[in-house]
Amino acid sequence: MTPDPLPLPQKLALNYAPAASRDATAALFALDTRLSELVAKANEPLLAQLRLAWWRDELGKPVDARAAGDPVLDAIGQWWGGEEVALAGLVEGWEQLVGDAPLPARAIETFAEGRAGAFAALARHTGEPEAAADARAAGRLWALADFAAQATDAEERAIALTFAEETERRAPRERRLRPLAVLYGLALRSLAGGGAPLVGGRRDVLAALRLGMFGR
Repeated sequence: MTPDPLPLPQKLALNYAPAASRDATAALFALDTRLSELVAKANEPLLAQLRLAWWRDELGKPVDARAAGDPVLDAIGQWWGGEEVALAGLVEGWEQLVGDAPLPARAIETFAEGRAGAFAALARHTGEPEAAADARAAGRLWALADFAAQATDAEERAIALTFAEETERRAPRERRLRPLAVLYGLALRSLAGGGAPLVGGRRDVLAALRLGMFGR
C-alpha cells in the first residue's frame, strides 16, 4: 500500500511490481508524487523551496534522526536505506521547476536527470544493478514525456520534446523493474502523440496492461 494516492500512470505501473520490489517502488513513486504536489500547489516559490529543502535535509539525516509521522518519509526510511543521495537528487530536480515560465532548458534537464537517477537507484536497490543504465534511460524519457504532457508553456514543452528526441530508447527488462518498463512504454506513446497525456484513454490503459504483463 502506498502512503499517498498516486497519479494514474504510476498507479497502473505499480500493479506490476513483484513482491520483491513493490514496497521500494511504491515508496519512490509516493515521494515523487509528494514532491510534485509541493511544486504544483505552492502559491509562493519561497514556500515551495522551503518545503523541498525540508525533504532534502531529512533525507540527509540517519533514519532514526528523521522526523516521524509522515507516511512518505517513514516509507523511505523503511525501504530506501543507502540510496538517499539519489533521492536528494530527485528533490533537487523538482526544485528546478519552482519559478516563472518559461523555465530554462537547464532546469528541465536537471529535473529529468533527478528522476532518471532515482530510477537507476531503484534498480540497484532492488538487486538489479546491471539494469541501472537502462533504468536511468527509461526514467529520463518518462520524466520528459510527463513534463511535456503537463506543460502549459509552449516553449517549455518544445524543450522537453527536443530533449526526449535526444534520449536513448532503453528500458529494463528485469521482472523486478517491470513498473519502469510500463512508464517507459507509456512515455513512448505520449511522445509519439507530440506530448499527449501518458494515460488519456482506454487504449493507454490497455497498453499499460500489455506492458505490465509482457514488458513491451
